[in-house]
Amino acid sequence: MKEEKEKYALVTGGSRGIGRAICVQLAKDLDYKILINYNSNSEAAEETLQLVEEAGGSGEVIQFNVTEANKVKSVLENWHDQHKNAVIEVLINNAGITKDGLFMWMPMEDWSKVIETSLNGFYNVTNALIQNLLVNKYGRIINMVSVSGQKGTPGQTNYSAAKGAVIGATKALAQEVAKRKVTVNAVAPGFIKTDMTEDLDERELKKMIPANRFGTAEEVAHVVSFLASQKSGYITGEVININGGIYS
Repeated sequence: MKEEKEKYALVTGGSRGIGRAICVQLAKDLDYKILINYNSNSEAAEETLQLVEEAGGSGEVIQFNVTEANKVKSVLENWHDQHKNAVIEVLINNAGITKDGLFMWMPMEDWSKVIETSLNGFYNVTNALIQNLLVNKYGRIINMVSVSGQKGTPGQTNYSAAKGAVIGATKALAQEVAKRKVTVNAVAPGFIKTDMTEDLDERELKKMIPANRFGTAEEVAHVVSFLASQKSGYITGEVININGGIYS
């Protein structure tokens, strides 16, 4: 009899905010070990792992910066060498940064860093894993994008460009891999309460939101968990909005 493989879900930028909520929700809902990627904050990643375990799941932390293509590849190859009987079936491309400012005064570095993390990060991690998913003939790729990538947000030309590009990539890749039972979808949150949005004027901004509030990381995580499950097999190339009605 063939030995049953250990199945993993990898969440990039999984140590805090929406990434953390996704790790915990996947642990609650699905039968995956959670691979929590972090860049620099090992303490936060360990905290997430603890929350995953408290939710009844298990997992481990894995360190790499999604912008460093060679490092991503070598870390994941080493991981596979040490986990001969494991397969990463689910990939959540969640790592992202913002460097907001008016385009007119935007330094090249702020443009490049945001593009490198969201767009090149998507390429680096997905490209390192896609072959395994296709050989496995099953997989779920979920890209965390943003309402900024759909309608554009002033002061976020760089972030809007990066997320808009990932949306295009999502739609194209979905068509390439669908025959192998690999789905590729994007989730586009609006204003969500996390440490990334804590400096925003929530009282003022929620007037623009039909639901009259910011969303929670947990609400986003429920959507991601469904897309990561077997129930979502006929949904691919889609962008699922979760924004309280601010844009559709």
